[in-house]
Amino acid sequence: MRFENVAFSYEPNRKILKGISFEVPAGKTVAVVGPSGAGKSTISRLLFRFYDLSGGRILIDGQDIAKVTQKSLREVIGMVPQDTVLFNDTIRYNIRYGRWEATNEEVEHAASLAQIDSLIRMAPKGYDTEVGERGLKLSGGEKQRVAIARTILKTPPILVLDEATSALDSHTEREIQDALERVSKGRTTLVIAHRLSTIVSADEIIVLEQGTIVERGTHSQLLAAKGLYESMWNRQREAEEAREKLARAGEDDAAPNRNPPAVDDAITTAAAAEPFEAPVDAAE
Repeated sequence: MRFENVAFSYEPNRKILKGISFEVPAGKTVAVVGPSGAGKSTISRLLFRFYDLSGGRILIDGQDIAKVTQKSLREVIGMVPQDTVLFNDTIRYNIRYGRWEATNEEVEHAASLAQIDSLIRMAPKGYDTEVGERGLKLSGGEKQRVAIARTILKTPPILVLDEATSALDSHTEREIQDALERVSKGRTTLVIAHRLSTIVSADEIIVLEQGTIVERGTHSQLLAAKGLYESMWNRQREAEEAREKLARAGEDDAAPNRNPPAVDDAITTAAAAEPFEAPVDAAE
């Protein structure tokens, strides 16, 4: 997958991407990061041809995506978005949306790989459990696991992860990240990321700022460069440490007697300070 001098603007006077070029080699993972408004999510929208380019071209296996049908293009791309769209139907139906002709066994195997099969089987109705409107009966982590199972079932050669864990708490994020890494193994993967901790193992990281590529390299190379990426990394680490401190403080407030302070017993202290005197025998 290759982006060649890609330019795009939603409005003529406001350019979002300003001639960016990069390649995602087959079977490799490339991450795109940058501050808010840098143009990260626009890249995935252009890849799905939700919009036409203002300039340049995007190629998959040497084919310009502007010259193929949207249907054939989207058949080879699987996406796990930040906000998963679920239908007001059963879990089985929502997973099978990835490939309608899949058997029940294939659906359940995909759920197992996404680490949600055991949770589904704990429910009274199992795979026939209704998820509610837009999946309201599922937690954020469960919704993302359904999206991952759906993508596994589709078995696409290209995978796009568009801030797939940014709406989750840190603990759930780590669990989902493990599942995503298993899914992306051996697939051509483009990751649009907000949390830099999720892309440290990427083969290459592209840093966008105001629609242009300002840095590129591996995680260790970009930290050593001490540029925008390192600044973003340090800010996120500091924010994460602050959240952990607040969480610990909240736990202490909720259970104030977990570590009770030492009691200053005045009587005990005074008694310990006075020298011991043997009692005088009254008979003497």
